[in-house]
Amino acid sequence: MNPGRHSRPYDTDSQEPVVETPHGRPPRILEHRPLKPTPRPVHQRIKDYGELYTDAHAERPRAGVAVHGLRGRVLPLRVPLGNLIPDWNELVHRDRWEEALRALHDTNNFPEFTGKTCPAPCESACVLAPGGAAVTIKTIEAAIVDKGWEMGWIRPAPPAAESGKSVGVVGSGPAGMAAAQQLRRAGHAVTVYERDDRPGGLMTYGIPDFKMAKHYVERRVEQLQAEGVGSTAAPTSAGRSTRRTCVRAMTRSC
Repeated sequence: MNPGRHSRPYDTDSQEPVVETPHGRPPRILEHRPLKPTPRPVHQRIKDYGELYTDAHAERPRAGVAVHGLRGRVLPLRVPLGNLIPDWNELVHRDRWEEALRALHDTNNFPEFTGKTCPAPCESACVLAPGGAAVTIKTIEAAIVDKGWEMGWIRPAPPAAESGKSVGVVGSGPAGMAAAQQLRRAGHAVTVYERDDRPGGLMTYGIPDFKMAKHYVERRVEQLQAEGVGSTAAPTSAGRSTRRTCVRAMTRSC
């Protein structure tokens, strides 16, 4: 996520040649049937608590078909994060996955969280939705970040200089983790405090594994720690309770 995230810096209107169809016009999604992720077979799913769908990166060719040649027009008010959906859709279409990942991270620190759990109001707001052929935005989002991890493009990004200021973030849910990452990358010393025994908040304790496996949260926690987010623990008391609650900072026990 960058400070100038709404500046639309991505050159999606480059001079690359446009592939045309036999009809003499660029290909559009209306000429390609959108394809959803494939659920794992029932006989496999009943044996574990694993995710319902196959990994998004395995579905990349299908996701590419779904976005082929279309910039993904979406009503902006239905995208709470302000994601640059037209930009990264077009970049995926042009097979510029690393740039698509940067565009995705401009507005979302952890796109795999939304790519796995978001109800996707952007798809219902797609201008093609009334015709039953909405762009599979959620699948494409998940595919981009999966490819980013696969290719090693997602790496810790510690600050180049320290600000000398310190910040405490209470709660290690997605919002707390994102705040900690942004503050740390700005050069501040950051400590995240969490009352539960593991970080992640709702993503850890409220989302079942069949929806989103815990390793997605764990690798982001590792990224934050590698960037220098603090892990100092401190005890505290809650309200009138005399019981001392152990407040854990990231993964270190107190």
